[in-house]
Amino acid sequence: CPGSGLSWEPRSRAVEQVHLRCTEGSLEWMYPARALRVILEPNLSSAQHTTVCIKPASDFQGASIYVECAGQLHLVVRKAEGARPHHVSCFSAHTPQRVALFPQASPQRDISRRTASFQYELLSNQSAAGHNFRKMALVEATCRPCDNVELLMAICSSDFVVKGAIRNVSLDSENHMSQLDVSLQKVYRQKNSIFQQDEASGEWRGPIRTLPQCKVKKGGGDFLFAGNEHFGEAWLGCAPRFKDFMFVYWAARERGANPCEFQLN
Repeated sequence: CPGSGLSWEPRSRAVEQVHLRCTEGSLEWMYPARALRVILEPNLSSAQHTTVCIKPASDFQGASIYVECAGQLHLVVRKAEGARPHHVSCFSAHTPQRVALFPQASPQRDISRRTASFQYELLSNQSAAGHNFRKMALVEATCRPCDNVELLMAICSSDFVVKGAIRNVSLDSENHMSQLDVSLQKVYRQKNSIFQQDEASGEWRGPIRTLPQCKVKKGGGDFLFAGNEHFGEAWLGCAPRFKDFMFVYWAARERGANPCEFQLN
């Protein structure tokens, strides 16, 4: 959703309303002036709770973002947070069917080019959904191992499913995340092109993110990595050793209990 503050009447004090009906998307506000009221109202009637995550663009300038809650505004993105490329702000919404964001332009004397752009995602039924505002790397990452049922569902519904080894694990303490540098033998599925293939070696490479408290370490052997993509980044869900996954999958297949056919070859 693109827009510009230059299109408004100079003397008008009206707050323009923007309705976004997708569970994820983006807004680009060029030359921000006064304020917007951005209504996120996708069809989430079945969700008990909704977690909203906002990621400002790296060149985010000229505005701050608030969220409306019980008639009050709560600051979730400061005007300077675009300089932190991995910063994501998440908060819980009291009314899943209708979330109101309030981007407010910062006072400025000149008309130099500023753009307040951000991406948003609405996540349903997350463990972090409660009644407190919180800032974290992302709410979906979990540290406990997936059980067999969760693993079988993960290979059917995850945004990415890949096989490979962990080459290195690095900690980004400022953004509260760990990054796994993985060397991949096989990409079974990926939603977008996060994992890229080297033309010379044919090897697939790409980063996978998780939370520091998961304490993922470099280890030998091959793993099956499955998870979801958020804001163009891969976040880890399940990561069993590949031999353990094979045992679980073939045992379920023999019983007819596998929820989907997984193409191993």
